[in-house]
Amino acid sequence: MRILHITAAYKPAFIYGGPTMSVALLCEQLSEAGAYIEVFTTTANGVDELSMIPNEPVIVDGVMVTYFTRITKDHTHFSPALLKALLGRINEFDIVHIHAWWNLVSVLSCHIAFLKKVPVIISPRGMLSNYTFSNKNVGFKNLIHKVLGRRLLKRSHMHVTSAKESIAVSKLVTSLSITTISNFVKLDEEKNYPEKLALPYLKLLFFSRIEEKKGLDILLDALKLVSVPYHLTIAGNGNKDYIDRLKTIAINNHIDDKITWAGFFGNNKFDLLHQHDLLVLPSHDENFGNVVIESLSVGTAVLITEHVGLANYVTDNKLGWVCQTTPQSVSDAINDIGTNHMDDLKEIAKIAPGIVRSDFTGHKLTQEYINLYQKIIGNE
Repeated sequence: MRILHITAAYKPAFIYGGPTMSVALLCEQLSEAGAYIEVFTTTANGVDELSMIPNEPVIVDGVMVTYFTRITKDHTHFSPALLKALLGRINEFDIVHIHAWWNLVSVLSCHIAFLKKVPVIISPRGMLSNYTFSNKNVGFKNLIHKVLGRRLLKRSHMHVTSAKESIAVSKLVTSLSITTISNFVKLDEEKNYPEKLALPYLKLLFFSRIEEKKGLDILLDALKLVSVPYHLTIAGNGNKDYIDRLKTIAINNHIDDKITWAGFFGNNKFDLLHQHDLLVLPSHDENFGNVVIESLSVGTAVLITEHVGLANYVTDNKLGWVCQTTPQSVSDAINDIGTNHMDDLKEIAKIAPGIVRSDFTGHKLTQEYINLYQKIIGNE
């Protein structure tokens, strides 16, 4: 089975956050399982470009990847070189797996696949929801959807990573099929972390890209209503102007002395996650939420909104709490946890690592993806 993965950005373009890591890990796991995997991507790295030699295949952690130059430096990621290579080679593959939407790499690659009669599976990676459709570059999205996107999606198979994303996609588009399979999440090697120290305050952590969708402003407004002792660490990077606005909110709310702005964390992120009592992710829209699993893998409980794809998973397995995207709901939850559930935080620290390692790593998850590809190829 020969599978071509197409994505506008691939590692080491970690500026794009969780989706970039999830796509790479999927490709690595499939390759390790014996499938023939290639990746077509661009040199995109935010407003900059990766220092990769364009048009030259290179092995990246066991996967054959070709980086093509893009001629637009924005979210469109237009790459004529990638499309030309795709036209010439697409029939070498049994199936094309396209990651994300609303960029010219994804949309035009999908169009080429149908012209060449190669089956397509699309992983929207959170890009097909009411929130995303109506937030940022709305005119561009509507144009793509009307001219080409709607027809392409109707002829594609969909892969989503949570039940929440499945519902969101089904409301927006019609497709040949829709299948839910969780993300792979790269976890730190298993080790025995020391028991968390009991401190006279609740150690809260926000760990994510800092952008409007992540709801950090909601958390900052919630904290002025929190009565239990706490300290918040904010780990992540983002647009400087937006971060400055958030810092102003903290000052105006008189909570800036209870916040540490830690910046970007890379390889040592699991140690940081373990050092806290509670990860708070107040997102407006999150198809999955890798950091939720990363946090639980080291025994740190989570407080997430109902709009995070893993909300049902967290509730069903009693690994944290779910709230609404309002300051009052977030503050009520933090006050309740700090007052009534400190023992639950200790219990979650014990049970969570084993649960999530079983569910989000390993051969069983790999086989689910392989079965999906085989089913689609067999029905074409």
